[in-house]
Amino acid sequence: MSITQRLSTLTTGDAATVQALHVDTGFQYRLSALGFRTGKSLKVIRIAPFNGPLQLRIGTTDVMLRRHDAEKIEVLM
Repeated sequence: MSITQRLSTLTTGDAATVQALHVDTGFQYRLSALGFRTGKSLKVIRIAPFNGPLQLRIGTTDVMLRRHDAEKIEVLM
């Protein structure tokens, strides 16, 4: 069974697939350049303490993403 949730709710080691980006057009282009596209798989490598950023791996690229921005990305577990 697949569950849709926000990227910010994942924990270290979780893998998911990008379902939707709920961001403005400019930020969507930036995320797309980093590999955040609908249907792409990602994995949470590390979560910084004290509400810090998430380290994500998309393909062979590691990306640090603020939690505030991660809340705007919908993923499928």
